[in-house]
Amino acid sequence: MINEELIRHLKAARGQFVSGEELSRLLGVSRTAIWKHIEELRQAGYRVEAVRRAGYRLVAAPDRLYPVELQDGLATKRFGREAVYFDAIASTQNEAHRRAEAGAPEGLVVIADVQTGGRGRLGRSWHSPPETGIWMSLVLRPDVPLPRVPQLTLVAAVSLADTLAACTGLSVGIKWPNDLLAGGRKVCGILTELAAEADRVHYVILGIGLNVNQTEEDFPPELRARAGSLAMAAGRSFSRVALAQRMLEGLEADYDDYLQKGFAPFKRRWEARAVSLGQRVVARTPGGDFVGIARGIDDDGALLLEQANGALRKIYSADLDL
Repeated sequence: MINEELIRHLKAARGQFVSGEELSRLLGVSRTAIWKHIEELRQAGYRVEAVRRAGYRLVAAPDRLYPVELQDGLATKRFGREAVYFDAIASTQNEAHRRAEAGAPEGLVVIADVQTGGRGRLGRSWHSPPETGIWMSLVLRPDVPLPRVPQLTLVAAVSLADTLAACTGLSVGIKWPNDLLAGGRKVCGILTELAAEADRVHYVILGIGLNVNQTEEDFPPELRARAGSLAMAAGRSFSRVALAQRMLEGLEADYDDYLQKGFAPFKRRWEARAVSLGQRVVARTPGGDFVGIARGIDDDGALLLEQANGALRKIYSADLDL
């Protein structure tokens, strides 16, 4: 906590020096302790200049999703106002579940620089290398009936696609139900998990894995044909902190709109970004493979697949091959 408060005071100085004596007074610790904490900040990636008789000033902050960085300039009321960061963790989803069970408020976000056991849909693993992407899980407590919860995945996909397109200038498409594509490759996956009873949703964990600054060599050989990053698609790198802030802001606004207005506006927005509509696709479901033309989604978010006989089949869970 002292390190976070120290960063906040240095940021508040806006590039000016703050004396060690002043920092000691503000934080209630000795000047020797201030020096030790400055060294810890440097090891964490902060560039802090020290000048005798002038004090300390912050020169540059790392592009790491530390809570103090994420919250500096974050324009939300709930999402990200409480944040937990890990240099490495098995899974942000698991940690978010644990904290939600313990009563964590809506909007808590769990972020990691590395996941050693990240997971995607259908139990698949998610490749989460260090210093390249945004791996985070968000606690939601929506007051909606249990059957409506799957809509949140599609709402999140629309929100993130719109935000990423606005921030990067890329054309970002959605492959049903929740894969985001840029440059023809998957750059983001969304995983929605929940705890509920028959008549009540206790909480929902919205997991987001976004490939930001990876190069092709950062992916295992088996993923290189289909996995990409925003940097690969745009030909330039991006600030992970700035992207995460805009994502949380967009998600909070769209989530609140969804709770007030329902799914209909998001259905239209989702279909406008869908890359598969009107195309022949193969839906690989637990019950078998189904081939047809993707015609849209219904009011619950199920894929409408027009089969050879003209009948529409609703697909609720599947992998989609274009």
